[in-house]
Amino acid sequence: MIWVAIVCAGLLTFLTRLSFIVLWGRWNPPDWLYRALKYVPPAVLTAIIFPEVLIRNGQFNPLNPRLLAGAVAALVAWRTKNVILTILVGMVLLLGVQFLLQ
Repeated sequence: MIWVAIVCAGLLTFLTRLSFIVLWGRWNPPDWLYRALKYVPPAVLTAIIFPEVLIRNGQFNPLNPRLLAGAVAALVAWRTKNVILTILVGMVLLLGVQFLLQ
């Protein structure tokens, strides 16, 4: 039964991606769709990152080391626009705070 689910998920993923390849150049989506699609990457990134940063052990904890590291990393990203520096600062701060709290 698990193999049926895996095959169905793979087939669905393949067909979804194939549809964009087949439709490329043949269908012009309306302008409102283009405007709406601009917000998909930030929404997905927010949905992935915020629960991981804000919630620890199923509860919101304002003294969470991930929240501090995430806030500082967001500030670094905003000021420098440098992805590598943002990741480096966030990880060093997270590891440092976790080490100090042990």
